[in-house]
Order: sequence, then C-alpha cells, then structure tokens
Amino acid sequence: MSHRTLVACMLLFALGISGCTSTKTTEAPQEIPEIRPGILMGYTPMDDPMDSKAFVPPAPAPDSARQAMDDAVVKEMLALRGTSRWELAIKDAHLGFPGAADTFSCALGMPITEQDTPALYLLLRRTLADLGLATYSAKNTYQRERPFMVNGQPICTPEEEEMLRGDGSYPSGHTAIGWGWALILSELAPDRAEALLARGRAFGESRNVCNVHWRSDIISGRMVGAAAVARLHTNEDFLADMAAAREEITNMREKGLRPARDCSAETRALTTAH
Repeated sequence: MSHRTLVACMLLFALGISGCTSTKTTEAPQEIPEIRPGILMGYTPMDDPMDSKAFVPPAPAPDSARQAMDDAVVKEMLALRGTSRWELAIKDAHLGFPGAADTFSCALGMPITEQDTPALYLLLRRTLADLGLATYSAKNTYQRERPFMVNGQPICTPEEEEMLRGDGSYPSGHTAIGWGWALILSELAPDRAEALLARGRAFGESRNVCNVHWRSDIISGRMVGAAAVARLHTNEDFLADMAAAREEITNMREKGLRPARDCSAETRALTTAH
C-alpha cells in the first residue's frame, strides 16, 4: 500500500468509513478525484503531510495539572448526556456529506448545499481531507487513549467505539476540521465571523460532550486546524476556489435564502448549561 493510500485510510478510519483494500479512485463532481469513497482529494499534497508533531506539544502526563483539567471537563460534560446538547454533538460527529455541509449554515445565515452553493460545498468537501489528515503526525506519535477508554462511560456514537479505540485521541481531528472550516468561512463572510468562530469552537467541544476527546485534544486540534488553513493559503487552487465561494455567498445573500436547519433549536442546544 502506498504512503498516499495509507494516509487516506487513516482519515477514513477516523471517519468510521471502511474499505481500504483498493487503490482505485473514482471521479467526483467537477472532476475532483476521491481518495477513498466519499472523501475528495484535498488541496495539499498527500505525500507531503503536515508534520503536526513538530509544533503540537506532548499530551498531558497522567499526574499533571493539564490532565487534572481534562478530567474535570470530562466529568462536567458527562452530565450533558441525553440533553439537546448531546443530540447536537451526535450530529457534529458525522462528517459525511451532504449532512456535514449544513453544520455552519445557521452561523453563516444561509444554506450550504451542493445545489445552492456548489463552490462553497466543494471547498468544504476538499478541505476536509487537508484539515483532518494534518493531525495524524501528532496522533500517531502520542497515541493517547480516549476518555471513554478510561472512564468506561458511553459515547454519543456507540457504533464507532471499536474504530475510535484504535485511533489516537490527541489532537482531535474533528476539531481541526471544524475550526479550519470556521476560519475559512470567517474569511469568506467576515461580517459573520463571530458567529462562525463560536460555532467552530462548539463543534470541537461536541467531542468533549461525546466523551471521545479530552479538553487538551480540542485545544491542540484547533492549533492544527489553524496551521493547515495557513498552509492552504499557499495553494493557488484553494485561493481560486475561495474567490468563487466568496462571490457565491454574495449572490446567495441577494436571493435571501435562509437555512433549512432549525437554527433556534441549535441556539438552545448550544446554550445548554454545562
């Protein structure tokens, strides 16, 4: 198996998608190849992945103050099981498209769909790989156990438990993706930056709510996501797609279309006491 295929399989493993025996790619819309079924090739070379272990510090030591903070946050988040915040965390856990595109629609104030915003939709699909794969240098180095493996409590996606046991907790790949998307969208719609960044923060915190990540996993995930976005800005194709998405957002605002998502329910869930 080539290095490129191996890295692609790592991301699939983290997303709970099986099938890493074939090296054949398929064509997605706009002639962007898939690295595996459902995951489009990103903008940055897969044979030159980000070395996140070079700037992400080691995971907290067992008896450290950082671990004590992680333990306290886990205990607090476990109390949210069964609440609307728990249900939102379940939605945030699923990175498959088209569902994942809708995550930031309330914060952006417009629908994000392949039909309504094809350029923006494609931008999010492609950067999923760039952002998620950027965590694996550090993940594979530190190989940290996840909270549910320590406390024995349920997670919000029990069907993924076996897969998650084999995938390092630190840093959080979901958080890198969510924070990266928030940064990208904030650049495209700076007037919505506060709402988008708040949603990006909450997206990572959903992994705390799900009992699959520690607080320090989330913090380091944001670091990796920001670094990956900075690297994306050196890619001409990414910059061209950003320009197309920016124009698309302007046109969508003129149409006045609103998100199909229940934004009031999302707001209530995000303000659930914890």
